[in-house]
Amino acid sequence: MTEKAAQRLLSGRAWDDWCETLRQTGHMIEQFGDGVTDLDRTEWYRFLSRYVRMGFEHYVECSEPTRPRFHAMTWRQSINFTSPLQDHFFADFEHGGADYVITGNKGTMPYFVIASLAFDGPADFAEQDWAPQGVEGLKLFNTALLKTQGAIESGSISFDAEGNFRVVVSNAKPADGSDWLRTTPDTTMLLCRAVYEHREGVTPATMTIARADNAPHMPIDAAFLSGALAKAGQMTRAYAELARSWWQDNLSGRPNTVRFDEALYMSNGGVQDDRFHGFGAWECGADEALVVRFTPIDCDFWTFQLCNIWQENFDNYEEGQGYVFKDGARIEADGTVTMVIAHTDPGLDGGTWIDPYGHTHGGWSFRLIKTRGKLPPPVYSWKLQLAQLQAGGLGVLDGLEPLISGGVI
Repeated sequence: MTEKAAQRLLSGRAWDDWCETLRQTGHMIEQFGDGVTDLDRTEWYRFLSRYVRMGFEHYVECSEPTRPRFHAMTWRQSINFTSPLQDHFFADFEHGGADYVITGNKGTMPYFVIASLAFDGPADFAEQDWAPQGVEGLKLFNTALLKTQGAIESGSISFDAEGNFRVVVSNAKPADGSDWLRTTPDTTMLLCRAVYEHREGVTPATMTIARADNAPHMPIDAAFLSGALAKAGQMTRAYAELARSWWQDNLSGRPNTVRFDEALYMSNGGVQDDRFHGFGAWECGADEALVVRFTPIDCDFWTFQLCNIWQENFDNYEEGQGYVFKDGARIEADGTVTMVIAHTDPGLDGGTWIDPYGHTHGGWSFRLIKTRGKLPPPVYSWKLQLAQLQAGGLGVLDGLEPLISGGVI
């Protein structure tokens, strides 16, 4: 960082720029016009507050140049349809060219994967004011558009008898054959996705990270904080724009369908060949029911979840509602999984009721992890009057034409 960046902070410009970026971002909700409900609008402002908190945790608290640390995703934060059966841990870098060492214990977790990521940004981002550039500035500096550079999964890591492990994080492969996660000089973050079959009785994985060169810790400096505020502000704007563009330019145009888009998954820090992740939108009015059915394929984990239009998990996830997963799913006699989305429990003999928790539309997500080469299954959906479904049961679907989706692009 430079003296110019330091003066930007010390003069108060960096703070003012962060504040103005947030003010502008809050008003992005007006681009939706009548396309949002009061509940959507309320959740929008909470959504932004969560990214403010997360931006500070990422870039102010947890990315000191010589004191890296893993930190858990902000409580109740949901980025891009966060799975309720995953934990997310981040370690943010100032120096992607340095070597690091991860040590930890896998607990009784069945699977985790750690990826190295980078976002695009100019070398002098800490010297610039980003609020005046608006959304256009994201073309130059976007902390939400993450490129995956390397990955290591738990199946490729050597554990001792107690489950302890050690991974070297570096640009060059270790000469001693140590487990290795590749980085590049522009790496900005590590992301660990820890996947559960179920959470009950599972001991989570733990891990810490440190500089391999034991660089001495230093007091915070003004240039660092100038850059941290710039990254935090751009994070909030970037995820707001991402949610807006996904909904208005993509998902809302194809309601009640799922599409497995590999490029879209990889553009958000995905890991090659780790999973299929499908996205779509759902609509269900207060007097309607939306029935979704698929036949699970052979894979280690799968999750189907409803979210709001900001890609956030519903508040009723804490009660185990709003999603269905492999280890807790009801499998019908014919091998299918049937989910019934309705604002009241229809009381059917069969299927799993999902409460949309006051929402009439939103995004949804379908993850299939460790599929061993198998493609995702077709997804069938029917929308009908709730009274019709209650009167005729699931058998009424036999006379109705479903929407069929689920293809890979």
